Amino acid sequence: MKALVLKEPSDFLLIEKEFNDDLQPDEALLKIRKIGICGTDYHAFRGRQPFFNYPRILGHELGAEVVKLGSGSKFQISDSNAQTPEIWNLKSEIKVGDKVSVEPYLNCGSCQSCLNGKSNCCENLQVLGVHVDGGMVEYLKVPIQKLHHSDKLSFEQLALVETLGIGAHAVERAEVSEKDLVLVIGAGPIGLSVIQFAKLKDATIAVLDTNVERLHFAKNVFQTDISIEVKSDFSADILRGYLNGHLPTIIFDATGNSESMKNAFNYVAFGGKLVFVGLFIGDVSFHDPLFHRREITLLASRNSLPKDFKNIIQLMESGKIDTAAWLTHHADFDDLPTVFNHWLDPASGVIKAIVSL
Repeated sequence: MKALVLKEPSDFLLIEKEFNDDLQPDEALLKIRKIGICGTDYHAFRGRQPFFNYPRILGHELGAEVVKLGSGSKFQISDSNAQTPEIWNLKSEIKVGDKVSVEPYLNCGSCQSCLNGKSNCCENLQVLGVHVDGGMVEYLKVPIQKLHHSDKLSFEQLALVETLGIGAHAVERAEVSEKDLVLVIGAGPIGLSVIQFAKLKDATIAVLDTNVERLHFAKNVFQTDISIEVKSDFSADILRGYLNGHLPTIIFDATGNSESMKNAFNYVAFGGKLVFVGLFIGDVSFHDPLFHRREITLLASRNSLPKDFKNIIQLMESGKIDTAAWLTHHADFDDLPTVFNHWLDPASGVIKAIVSL
């Protein structure tokens, strides 16, 4: 089968890879149809992705078709609402021919986090396309329990579910409500996914970015309330000027930029929350008296949960989430090594690029 390997930073190689379609009882064989390209892939290409080794087959935002199932019928998974594993009959939910989104988080099911319903931060977590080879291949084996099917959505839409899950989980972590004044720092795909779900909570949304085009996109597509272009010497006082003298009750930093994350502490309202959705390789420091005086709650948000996938698919099927505007760029699988560098250029205007097999 064909596979795209990132041999080292900036070096994709299209290869023919041997493949054995024998399955374990709890596995499914997928034909990969669509692959979403995300910040993780761009960071890996540039050599800046944490928890990463080369060579690696990227790809964890996947829309796929089930072509074969293992012989088992019952599999043990961790229910996100329980502290003990529950047995679900998944064979009855997933069948050959189904269109599915792939939950790429391969958790162990037995560590403290998994048993407490927090499989997204499993102590032994392996993410497809990051810690282990991912979906930039024609065929892929995955545990059946990691599949979420839809009879209504397209493969392109299903490839978007994982990206949306990052924002959905972050918004749930922060417990956003209609009373909140939310600031999203960074209007890239992850920031936009946060905006998508914060809007569903009826919060007031301000967006801060250096890229005017992305601010316009957020305004036009998601009807954000306040757009703030960052220039030099930006400060909390300047921010108050945009927010009628107030500061945000909840800030989501989706930049993965160390300076942005450090500065965000200065922008949080007294008693407010700061959520780091983006990450970088390094340390974040803050002024402790400011942190304590404002009684800031600091949160990290990592990946998403199975219930997020199910909820997002339902929202997409019901039309409460319109995915059309997300899909801005397309390429065929064989052409990806050629176009990838172009997508790295901010001038390309990429929001979400989709690769077709």
